[in-house]
Amino acid sequence: MSQAAPRRTPAGSRTAPRGAADAAAVSLRLAAEHPGARTELDHRDAFELLVATVLSAQTTDARVNSLTPALFGRWPDPAALAAAPEEEVAALLRPLGMGPTRARRVVGLAAALLRDHGGEVPDDQAALEALPGVGRKTAHVVRGAWFGHELLAVDTHVGRLARRLGWTAATDPRAVEEDVVARVAADGAPGELTLLGLRLILHGRRVCTARAPRCEDCVLANLCPSAGVAA
Repeated sequence: MSQAAPRRTPAGSRTAPRGAADAAAVSLRLAAEHPGARTELDHRDAFELLVATVLSAQTTDARVNSLTPALFGRWPDPAALAAAPEEEVAALLRPLGMGPTRARRVVGLAAALLRDHGGEVPDDQAALEALPGVGRKTAHVVRGAWFGHELLAVDTHVGRLARRLGWTAATDPRAVEEDVVARVAADGAPGELTLLGLRLILHGRRVCTARAPRCEDCVLANLCPSAGVAA
């Protein structure tokens, strides 16, 4: 049975539970709070999503979105990007920082897609992780958001909220993923790992921020063991 979201009153007026937050209740409340959650990286196909996700490392989705229309306007597919002069790609990507490194990654990624997969983005975890610049999180983003698999992509927001909610004490992304998946299963939460991850990211950006979590505005406050004391 779904639980109603708490009324938003100052965090100090609530007594937070000592144990981990119930994952089913968290999932339901975040679904109501962020019903339209989706990846915030603009894309039209799996290739664009893959490249944008690789580019999003150590920068914001908004900054990536500001450059990808020009990037894909000039080099719209793996064949075009694989043949692009790296210095020209680097110049376009310079505002993101590490322009030459990012250019080398995405040009190499496009070349590997052509060489190993006929220019198609594979729906396979190991094959994706074998591509230049692609790790487990990036593969989960693409396979979850584009191919429809239920996979948790652990970024800094997901890790932070998982620790604050008492679901994990780990900092390693793979360990966080395993702990959260186990908690979701144990609590009988809806089987929407991809959406749960996207909603945790949005909540981490908008409410449960790293430096100044707004517990007084949080729909999870009376579930969360860190409400009012989050570090």
